[in-house]
Amino acid sequence: MLQEDDASQLQCCVVVERLNQSGQAIKRQVIRKAGVVLGRNEFQEIILRVHDGKVPQNYPLKDFQLFTRFAKDGKCTVKLLPENIQVLISNCPPHRLNVFLKTLSIKYQAWKTGTPLTDRAKLNAGLPRSFDTISPLQQKDVQKANELRSKVNAPLTSKRLLERNLNTITGRQQVKRSRTDCDSSLVKALPPSKRPALSLPAARQLTRGQAAVLSAVLSGKNVFFTGSAGTGKSFLLKRIVGSLPPKSTYATASTGVAACHIGGTTLHSFAGMGSGVAPLEQCLELAQRPGVLQHWTSCRHLVIDEVSMVDGQFFDKLEAVARSVRRSSQPFGGIQLIMCGDFLQLPPVSRGKDKASFCFQARSWRKVVQVNMELTEVRRQTDQSFISLLQAVRVGRVTEEVTAKLMQSAYHKIERDGILATRLCTHKDDVELTNENKLQQLPGAEHVFEALDSDPALVKTIDSQSPVSRLLQLKVGAQVMLTKNLDVQRGLVNGARGVVVDFLPGKQGLPRVRFLCGATEVLKQERWMFKAGGGLYLSRQQLPLKLAWAISIHKSQGMTLDCVEISLARVFESGQAYVALSRARSLEGLRVMDFDPHVVRADPEVLLFYRKLRKERLLLQASMDEFVGQSNKENQRL
Repeated sequence: MLQEDDASQLQCCVVVERLNQSGQAIKRQVIRKAGVVLGRNEFQEIILRVHDGKVPQNYPLKDFQLFTRFAKDGKCTVKLLPENIQVLISNCPPHRLNVFLKTLSIKYQAWKTGTPLTDRAKLNAGLPRSFDTISPLQQKDVQKANELRSKVNAPLTSKRLLERNLNTITGRQQVKRSRTDCDSSLVKALPPSKRPALSLPAARQLTRGQAAVLSAVLSGKNVFFTGSAGTGKSFLLKRIVGSLPPKSTYATASTGVAACHIGGTTLHSFAGMGSGVAPLEQCLELAQRPGVLQHWTSCRHLVIDEVSMVDGQFFDKLEAVARSVRRSSQPFGGIQLIMCGDFLQLPPVSRGKDKASFCFQARSWRKVVQVNMELTEVRRQTDQSFISLLQAVRVGRVTEEVTAKLMQSAYHKIERDGILATRLCTHKDDVELTNENKLQQLPGAEHVFEALDSDPALVKTIDSQSPVSRLLQLKVGAQVMLTKNLDVQRGLVNGARGVVVDFLPGKQGLPRVRFLCGATEVLKQERWMFKAGGGLYLSRQQLPLKLAWAISIHKSQGMTLDCVEISLARVFESGQAYVALSRARSLEGLRVMDFDPHVVRADPEVLLFYRKLRKERLLLQASMDEFVGQSNKENQRL
């Protein structure tokens, strides 16, 4: 398998088409398991090499167009203009494809700043044919590419030449029929002076622990990774999904909102077994329906987020169904499992009087999971004393110091610039009632924004996964929260708090929002994509906002809140207090009302599971250290 940071190579499906003058394919070659490599020939020209394991085909990238509208789905097209050939890439891990395309873009533009050899010079050179894999991206490549893009005020002739070179890589077509799918992910179709500066691919943003998890996943192991709130589990999971082939990878989560965060579907929807409470025989019948069976048989990598909320009995049924429908005796029918969650946060929902069991208590858990890993570096908070406080609450240990700090927080003045604290509630009904009442109390006209759904008949399915509601009512002064990452650098991220300051005049009347990070933005509709049963894709277009006087603890999972007020009086589950407290970015931005140490609880069975997990990891590390030590002694003796 390729190394994660190898930006010059892809493993994917490739179709090579030779086109006639009207753009129709007259010859077609399909390579289902192809290798695609970026390299240079003897003249230092960039070459795209496609090989099927037998005879490689080399395509010089002198004048080409790049179509990347579906790069997020692992697809793109490279069209070679003089040769009238197009190379269609599909089923490529999206993250790897993104880094590959950025490498191609920067290397190509850096090469354009040089002086390419003329055909006569090439003939005179008489060099033997060669192909060398392109070198890794360096800062000098980025500088050269950005120099080319900055020459806007050059003389007219050179400016036109410059724009022609840039249009080639950005996919602007010099034909009458415009295409909207040209390069939507690399260099935007903007005037060069307004294009953002190119930079090295952000391929090394993972912590050491995150990189180790990704490496274990890419090696084919069944992995469960955990970590406290704010250790970047969701971030890593998105990276993992983007590093696996799209056609055989199914991203799922125990809840609809969590599934939306990773661009997947709910685990129950994937499994097709209804609620999963039916007997195993009935679950097997449900899983063998045509649309559902296709999920099970085509799946090679199954990602499950928020696995702490998956019931142990349901997990055992999933494992049995997987073996049966895939006709395999291997654990989980040979599907690679990548599971993520924190069992010290929200537990599975109990049905009836019986307490739901955790996943790790399932009979098949130890048989299925090959590697357990724990992320320890907290990124959400930076104050070490607050991190220590949260870690103590996570394991249910409330000292006098922790109690004193949380009780003192009740006097924190965290409102600023008209932005009030968001209250975290344990019950959904409290959230809806609070937001409705607060909105009605505001003076002025109410503006209603209705979502545009791809299939109004399936509005319930969309509602269950969407972070935004179908109807959004706003007024000037409404407390709101951003529900999508718009500009991470400026702090416009999922969970960012703001207040509506006015509405633009006109038919749309879009809201202008002042955020706590200092930015004031006019919010426009954004699109969310959801996966439903039978491979159906659904979408919702809506303003990326929700009312934020109150939010439920369940819906806050994965969010980072700048100013939050919490009442823990009605906490009813183990881990619920920890989830609520760990949403806060800092102790200064947190206000805890009526704190009672007795509401902070950690399930003793979960604590025992984590103690065993860490003990096994320490024993494994000790044996590895001993092995390395013995190997070093043997080498010295030889």
